[in-house]
Amino acid sequence: MRNFNWLKYKMIYFVISGSLIVMGIFSLYKWGISLGVDFVGGSLIEYDLKTSISSDVLKETVEKEGIDIVSVQNIGKENYLFKFSEITNEQREKISVSLSQLTGETVNEARFEKVGPSLGAELIRKTIYALIVSASAILLWVAISFKSFKFGVSAILAMFHDSFCLVGIYSILGHFYGADDSFILIGSFSLFGHFFSADVDFLFITALLTTLSFSVHDTIVVFDRIREINRKHGGEFSEVCNRALSETMKRSINNSITIILMLSSLIVLGGSSIFWFAIALLVGTVLGTYSSPFVAVPLLVAWNNLRKK
Repeated sequence: MRNFNWLKYKMIYFVISGSLIVMGIFSLYKWGISLGVDFVGGSLIEYDLKTSISSDVLKETVEKEGIDIVSVQNIGKENYLFKFSEITNEQREKISVSLSQLTGETVNEARFEKVGPSLGAELIRKTIYALIVSASAILLWVAISFKSFKFGVSAILAMFHDSFCLVGIYSILGHFYGADDSFILIGSFSLFGHFFSADVDFLFITALLTTLSFSVHDTIVVFDRIREINRKHGGEFSEVCNRALSETMKRSINNSITIILMLSSLIVLGGSSIFWFAIALLVGTVLGTYSSPFVAVPLLVAWNNLRKK
């Protein structure tokens, strides 16, 4: 890819990133995050009902048995995910019987999960510790490797940009939980209605930490090219960065496209258990691809210009 003045539009990149961050802050303040049972505790049961029924009807049917139900989510043509705060084996049996009476057929329990809230609290602590340790180690390593603190700080800021934007987008997706039952199918998932029902769980944390590593990896590739060009040819720092971006852009895009194609296949064909995990990885991949050239490098150039002034 020929040399292009990418940094000419750095204010546009900052506006885009700022808009994503503001949207995330607004969503987190207004709606918060839809936490899965991994964090709040409770039970999940997935049923294959062999027929399409309104989620409201299913919820009312369970409530008639005197069982406290949080929500019913349509996750496929005939598959429904029931969420409960607490549930016993006797109540599970009652639910199966009532659903069988409603549908006129024996229902199939495809999945059952039960998690205590203490596990969620432990997961939150370990996630925070992991973020602090990884960010500190990355900052130190990049600063030492590139012999400049500004490289390390720029990489960390881009990494947290991706993480916060991913959490904000998940907050927005989780807000639409409980929409009506109208939907258009992609494979076995709906585009509207209950498509937007993203919960933060173990798999989301895994996707979040994976996004951190992908973001930093892509940023290091660009930074290394900047260092190499600056060492061999020198020149104005912004011009060096523009050349490095031009030389690495094609590689970054091609690498990301292969990951996006794989994740898109998982979203369509992977099944309900990994659907939102694949969505989180896809969003993280796009954010990581964007942030390395359009957040980390502009921050690096802006810092350099401020030091010169």
